[in-house]
Amino acid sequence: MACCALMMPEEVQTISACSDPLTDNNQNSFLHSTLEQFFTAKTRTLKIDKTDAVAVIELQRYLTEQQNVVKQQPLDNYSYDMIVTDGVWQAKCILDCSLNHLIHKNIIRSGIDINITQCSFVYNERRLGQGCVCIEKIEHGSKESYVLRKIKDLDSLPMISKDDFGNIVALQSDSPLQVGRKHYLSLWNNEDPEGRLWVPDVPPSDVVLDVSKMTLLCDLESLLGCMFRPLPLIVRVIHKSRLRYYGKPGLKIYYPYQAYFEVADQSGTMSLVLWNELCPEWYQRLNVGTVLYLQNYTLKQSYQNRSRPHIDNHRMKSFHSVEICLNPRNPTAVLTVVPAKSVPPQWGLPEVSYQFAIRSELDSLASNSACDVIGLVTFVSRVERIKSKGNTDPEKYWTYRWVHAVDGTSNIPFILEIFASSQPEIFNGLYPMTYLVCTQMRKCQEQDSLPYLTSSCETQIFTTGYHKGQPYVSDPRVKSFIQWTKTLKDSVMLKKTAVGGHYCFPHAPLIFTQSVADGSAQVPLVAANDLKSEMEGLHYREHKRLAIQGQIMAVQYVTLPEETLSDQMVQSVVAVSDPPSDQRTVEVTQMLINRETTPSSVQSSPSRRKRKQAKKRVMKRCYITRARMQEKREAGHGLTEEELGEEESDSETEEVGPLEKRTDQTRASGQLGPPDIPQSEGATGERAVADCDRTSWESSSWPKQRQEVLEYLHPGGVYSESLSQRFRFDDKTLLLQQSNLHAARWTPEQTTDTLSPVTCKGYYKITILGINQQMAIDAAFVPVMSSGDPRSLGLTQDPHDNTLLSCLSAGFICPLADPLSQSEVALPEPEEILATAEELKDTHLVCILDLCHLGGEKVEVIISKVYRMTDIALV
Repeated sequence: MACCALMMPEEVQTISACSDPLTDNNQNSFLHSTLEQFFTAKTRTLKIDKTDAVAVIELQRYLTEQQNVVKQQPLDNYSYDMIVTDGVWQAKCILDCSLNHLIHKNIIRSGIDINITQCSFVYNERRLGQGCVCIEKIEHGSKESYVLRKIKDLDSLPMISKDDFGNIVALQSDSPLQVGRKHYLSLWNNEDPEGRLWVPDVPPSDVVLDVSKMTLLCDLESLLGCMFRPLPLIVRVIHKSRLRYYGKPGLKIYYPYQAYFEVADQSGTMSLVLWNELCPEWYQRLNVGTVLYLQNYTLKQSYQNRSRPHIDNHRMKSFHSVEICLNPRNPTAVLTVVPAKSVPPQWGLPEVSYQFAIRSELDSLASNSACDVIGLVTFVSRVERIKSKGNTDPEKYWTYRWVHAVDGTSNIPFILEIFASSQPEIFNGLYPMTYLVCTQMRKCQEQDSLPYLTSSCETQIFTTGYHKGQPYVSDPRVKSFIQWTKTLKDSVMLKKTAVGGHYCFPHAPLIFTQSVADGSAQVPLVAANDLKSEMEGLHYREHKRLAIQGQIMAVQYVTLPEETLSDQMVQSVVAVSDPPSDQRTVEVTQMLINRETTPSSVQSSPSRRKRKQAKKRVMKRCYITRARMQEKREAGHGLTEEELGEEESDSETEEVGPLEKRTDQTRASGQLGPPDIPQSEGATGERAVADCDRTSWESSSWPKQRQEVLEYLHPGGVYSESLSQRFRFDDKTLLLQQSNLHAARWTPEQTTDTLSPVTCKGYYKITILGINQQMAIDAAFVPVMSSGDPRSLGLTQDPHDNTLLSCLSAGFICPLADPLSQSEVALPEPEEILATAEELKDTHLVCILDLCHLGGEKVEVIISKVYRMTDIALV
């Protein structure tokens, strides 16, 4: 068990029993009494029969110490500290490694209540008077915290622990409890800076430099291997890479970080590497355009097996054989940031150049070529994760999201695949109606697909609030883009926006090909029996695309609730009080919205179909927010448009970007309604949607075969995170919370409220039987029905006959409706589509499945395409 505490004497403040400022409250503190029991009972392990709920404030991740890995347990290279509170005290504890999987699945997360049923006090055997509480067993289940709702000022609560001398102490350390680790990692990836250790970017102070003896980059190649120290350099940063964390168990380096920069002077460009402790101190202070005065640097042969930014400046020579190393010791590098006003022209430092591409010329760019782009964001997907390829130790995940952005030169937006670039505030703050700049993006072009741009290691992203002072603001194409945005209307652009939901690009190819030699394919083809292990192995928001062979045995159309609850009904639900009210609220609300009717017949009368086509279905956005039940939000207006380089003010008020002018039409109406699209009748036992209307089809052989299958998997179907939402400024905080990864630390703004979808009317639950008839699985098919759906982009919209098989093959209902058109398109009803399902009987298919773990017990399984055997090729 890995449990150590970093509790240095200078970091603690002893509070005796008689001088404790919270003595009156200690008898009501579960955490305080637990520590007292450890002291009085002289026991190492404590089982707690009568336990009170404590709230999870924060989860903190770091690399585990090698000597603490228990071989009998599954290897996990990371440990977790957890800060909890009972409303009186805070306590920082380590989580036993047997509970790590609950964090991997986002079951234990910030903002919920848990009950600690067993814990132990573990002493650090290598340090005197140090130890910590290790949580070994817990009970969980709350959706939100009742404890946190009672706390007015969380920061005012003291943090306690226990030292070897029996005193209750207030712990103020910001380091991991394992004494061999000095810093925390971001909870969900290794690229983002985490903690107060990372020095923020601050304006440089005036400096006086000795430039009498300097050298140039072109002279450094000849100095490689020389014994004497090279002369100082003055360079400008022209490219910046994301952070690289290379820590692994057993590595005796406290801050194993590395960051590459491309720097330039009048003679050319060269790579500069920032190592270890210098990364927390300098990474966020070294930006593109920064001028540096470097001393005590070293030179080494360049590492060739890495990506490099594309530098489009034919007058600049690149020196690739040598790189500049800035080390924290032996020798200690000296960096000085030179203010822009102190940089004279005679230094001859080149300006930062960009290669902005417009959307209309993207098709003509060569594949894998680099470019910079600027656009108005219209769609931002949810954040997902994929496991890093290869046998990496420790295992790591990349976080990414998809973005659509328009620049006025084409009807087709940029499709951007943006990976975390060590800029968490910007990456997590992406939302529609803002200006987005992405540098050093790489063009990807796959067969039968629109081109898209993906991040490189050197990609930097900037959005509203971060443009001021960036070198690109004077670029001609940026200025042209700004002029175009001034011709737009907010009300029109808002109708084209969306946030979150399932999104996967590029779409599956028209023909499924597999290699005869090794069985490889564009999408991994797996055995149906392997699906369960694939699903169980998913971590929170991890995405996988797989293919299986099988037959479709049953289809059921499940309609999402069409009408919102009246304000009176919702208020009566919210009025339920006290701690258990959260559970009762959900139950009562679901009772109101989950009106279940008898499954309707597949064959419907012509008159009924006409009535259904004539009936306009209206999906209203609605959600329960306690704050809105207490006060009405007043309507207001945003700032007027300004130039991109001048849009940020020095005030600390919320930034309102151009095109963010709020009108009465874009304000929230204050309507309330269902709290979520709950989960389905699956492993969790919860319902995924309100089954207001059902239509279904079933193969005549399915009842018998269902009795013979060895396992039948019932994932959750469609969740609120599965569906995109229309963007509104009033919903921004909620939409960002829902589309981002769960926050490591709880904040008062964090809520469990969710929005109901505005475009999706329902989905098809598809039952797939594996080709060997041993495994069956339910998957959700959510067809694209409107050109306003972000998933419609890039679909080959060839007309088809709207049979169920053709819809599954194409991914959409034909023809796609236009949300901006005044005329309505008569789309076939689900009953009509299901009437054609008989052709699926005994049909051998290859099904493309998108798997994504949405936290807790929620696993999303979306069927994105099926292939007939005539659409398959062996190569």
